[in-house]
Amino acid sequence: MVITTFQFVVGIAVAFGIGFIVDRYLLRVVGLNKLAKANQEAQQLRADAERDIEALHEQRIVKAEVDLKRREAELEENVESSRRSWRRARQQLEERQEALNERVRRINDRETLLHEGSDALSALTQEAENQKALLGEMTAGVHSLRHGLDDSQREIQARETELALARVELGAAEGQARATAHELQAKLEEVSRLSAEEARQHLVDQIRGEAEMEAASHVKDVRDSARLKATREARKIILSAIQRTAASHAIENTVSVVNLANDEMKGRIIGREGRNIRAFEAATGIEVIVDDTPEAVILSGFNPVRREIARLALENLIEDGRIHPARIEEVVERTRLDIEEQLVEIGERTIIDLNLHGLHDELVRHVGRMRYRSSYGQNLLAHSMETARIASMMAAELGLDPVKARRGGLLHDIGKVVEDDIENPHALVGMELCRRHGEDAEVCNAVGAHHDEIEMTSALSPIVQAADAISGARPGARREALESYIKRLKNLEDLARSFDGVERVFAIQAGREIRVIVNQDRISDEQSEQLAVNISRRIQNEMQYPGQVKVTVIREVRAVSYAK
Repeated sequence: MVITTFQFVVGIAVAFGIGFIVDRYLLRVVGLNKLAKANQEAQQLRADAERDIEALHEQRIVKAEVDLKRREAELEENVESSRRSWRRARQQLEERQEALNERVRRINDRETLLHEGSDALSALTQEAENQKALLGEMTAGVHSLRHGLDDSQREIQARETELALARVELGAAEGQARATAHELQAKLEEVSRLSAEEARQHLVDQIRGEAEMEAASHVKDVRDSARLKATREARKIILSAIQRTAASHAIENTVSVVNLANDEMKGRIIGREGRNIRAFEAATGIEVIVDDTPEAVILSGFNPVRREIARLALENLIEDGRIHPARIEEVVERTRLDIEEQLVEIGERTIIDLNLHGLHDELVRHVGRMRYRSSYGQNLLAHSMETARIASMMAAELGLDPVKARRGGLLHDIGKVVEDDIENPHALVGMELCRRHGEDAEVCNAVGAHHDEIEMTSALSPIVQAADAISGARPGARREALESYIKRLKNLEDLARSFDGVERVFAIQAGREIRVIVNQDRISDEQSEQLAVNISRRIQNEMQYPGQVKVTVIREVRAVSYAK
């Protein structure tokens, strides 16, 4: 094939165009790559520069902070040095001022002494001249006295003669006065129909009554002052003890409720012909009440320990599902042993909480039994622990042994959980139990005397008694039946109304206070004070009540006038 020149030229041109295009493309690709690489390097350089700038900035900041702290330290040191210099200068100035004042005082004293010396010298000179003049006058007076002495002796003799005559007249007048006095006394006895002895006795009685009134008023002032001080200190100690005690009060009932999964379980508890329920009641000593209450049975009994054993045993039987007499006896016995161990654990935990050591094991077990006993609806263990804490705080405030006070407060009602001796009061039973197990004599006396069954021989005894009253009198701590509550209020009002001069009596604040309104014509202000004391004494001696009872005697005087 023959290629013409034109074709050759065209081919060269095409080849050259293609090469140009390829070259331009390659140049552009290479340029773009270089540009991307340059941008990347620029970004890297910018990032490096920013990091260098940030590092340099941080270094400058750190350096500036170091310099600032150094300058602050130097400035503080300079300021402190200036202060020390200023204090030294001020002290020196004060010393110089004091020395200058002392010199001024000395100069003033010297000037004063000088003036006083000059005045004294002038006074002495004048006194000497006066003495000279007085000596001349006395010399002349001696001569005149010698002449007057003779005249005086003569006048004295005449006066003695007159005195003898006056004595005779005075004797006669005294005899006449005695006769007149006897006559007047006889007339006075005749008029008053009283002998001299009776009149004297009447006067003595009148003076005695006035003295008693004055003494009663004085005693009232002294008692008010002492009561104010004692009440303030006692209130401070009691409030401090109460505020630092935050015990919860559990109200215990005489029944326990056991919940059931369904009512079919009631039939299994009763058993065939009631043999299961009879076996359960015989083993626990607790009555089981199965009534229309849905999905529940009730355990009734006054012994809380037995009731707790019955509750746990019944729950275990229900959970196990095997309920028959032999199984009931087995579970009840095992639960009883568990409860005994639990009582010991509760007692030990209580002893640890109160930081008491050395308590006999038998006492520890009885302390644990308090957990399942109640007093007037108040949990006995909670009440005893609160009494222990309050007694400890009060003893510490009064400078007595707080450990013994805590022991006495914890054990004061321990006689309530002793089931062997039910004839004696629980305070005496608890005291004997504590004495038998080696407790201190002061602790035993506090336990036995907290209800005044025996005489208090220790300062801790009234503290434990007061702490017991505080714990029992706290609102909500105890529960009282409505009938006994109303009866106690009625007896309280009747006792106060039995006194002469009392018109009306009102018991308020749940029996914690009575207000007695008296007849103002029959009872005076002084007698109203004594009446309040007498009523409070009779309440203490004749009634049983929690806490304390405030007696307020009110005497009202009314002045009535009519405008016509």
